[in-house]
Amino acid sequence: MKIVNYPHPALRHKSKVLTSIDKKVRIQAGEMLELMYAHRGLGLAANQVALPFQMLVMNATGDPEQKEEEHVLINPKILDRKGSMEGQEGCLSFPELFQKVRRAKRVRAQAYNLKGELVEVTWEDMHSRVLQHEIDHLHGILFIDKFGTIAKMTSRSAIRYLEQEHQKAQEKGSLASDEELIAELKRLEEEQENPV
Repeated sequence: MKIVNYPHPALRHKSKVLTSIDKKVRIQAGEMLELMYAHRGLGLAANQVALPFQMLVMNATGDPEQKEEEHVLINPKILDRKGSMEGQEGCLSFPELFQKVRRAKRVRAQAYNLKGELVEVTWEDMHSRVLQHEIDHLHGILFIDKFGTIAKMTSRSAIRYLEQEHQKAQEKGSLASDEELIAELKRLEEEQENPV
């Protein structure tokens, strides 16, 4: 399992609802948390590791010692947004790119945990920002889509660099073509819908 960088097609893929929480899903959640911490992230969505499912992991403190701050949320939905805040945001699929992004200050959301229980959370500030960023991922929305005009202009070269690296990897054969990557996402969806 590894984090995919923009413009990997998994990042624009609208994730499918998870219909069962089995051992495989629990293992994937654990691996995602490990990856998130290894890359000093605060959150990670399943499609950032090329899994087309509605699952995200997060710890808004970024501290692996603070287990009580660790969350695995499956099929998350935002029920309510309040207020507005602007702040620096980064993304593990866009290494070293940081820009100001406006988000709701407070969100109320519900999701399933790994035990299959429906949980509801109300979060503010950084927790709210991380949750909104990761839920956007699950719908194929990236933080670059939220940039203002100046942020878009100042990020252009960083984004172009990622696009060129993606293309080079495909030309060298170290990364499958976009068509093959999309076919693999579809295969994983079918596998989840029709477990053996």
